Amino acid sequence: MRVLTFSSALGGSERKLDDTRGRFVICHPDELRPHPSYTRRNLAVHACQLSAVAELRDLAFREPLLITQDNIILDGFARWTLARVQDRPSLVCIQFEMSEQEAIQYILQRHRRSNGLNDFIRICLGLELESFLKAKGRPKGSSNLTESGTLDVRKEIARIAGVSVGNVTKVKQLTTTAHADIIKALQEKELSIHRAWLWSKLPPEEQREKLSQNRSERGIGRTIRNLVAAHVRKSSSLVTQSSDLTKCVSGLQSGKLGLIAVFPIKIPGRAIFVSEELFRCLQAPEESVIICATNNR
Repeated sequence: MRVLTFSSALGGSERKLDDTRGRFVICHPDELRPHPSYTRRNLAVHACQLSAVAELRDLAFREPLLITQDNIILDGFARWTLARVQDRPSLVCIQFEMSEQEAIQYILQRHRRSNGLNDFIRICLGLELESFLKAKGRPKGSSNLTESGTLDVRKEIARIAGVSVGNVTKVKQLTTTAHADIIKALQEKELSIHRAWLWSKLPPEEQREKLSQNRSERGIGRTIRNLVAAHVRKSSSLVTQSSDLTKCVSGLQSGKLGLIAVFPIKIPGRAIFVSEELFRCLQAPEESVIICATNNR
């Protein structure tokens, strides 16, 4: 018997889901639906995740999907998406009695370390609980929530989503100030929450320019790393002694080589790579190389 547990801040006690409490049902994929918060937040399965599930073929559907009594998917969103793409006639599911708020909490705790639900997505889902938690924490007869109460609500959202309170605050701001392209990049884990939050203070078009520039720089960096890796695999001679290196770069002190482009790249270990043209010039310092200096961050 499989037992699934999540601590409920909504119901005030720990909830345990097991196969004996659930009900096995056979559903057509069209009968199932994602949690309404997925639709409100425009969340979808990432292509990489869908591809990974597709590679499993029929093995991906050996485990039943977990759903609520209202056919809201708790676990198996990627498999459900694939089933619809493949026009599968049916899916085996286990159905549990659960409110929409409890369903969000279960989804968050179930997928804290899932590649499909990164920090940004989990916070977005957690923010769906904000109104409910505010109402739950408001004293009877009070129409306003104190500042301390607001902080407690965000702290509870952070706990449920498994993130920092600071990131909850940033994502709440991002959902109202960030350009749609930034939001999409966050969903696909292309940007960090902090960087996107900094960019969100800029006008929308400048945000897009920052994103475009970041993608360009990442592409250049990836190309350089691939070229360097290919060259290292083929290279048969390496300068390993610092004294040898000193001899090679002594020509730089003369100033005859002009400007040299320097690109810092993220690779492990201590190494210096030079282009073939520069290497020839270092061996013959009297030759001159003029290259535009570039700083790639």
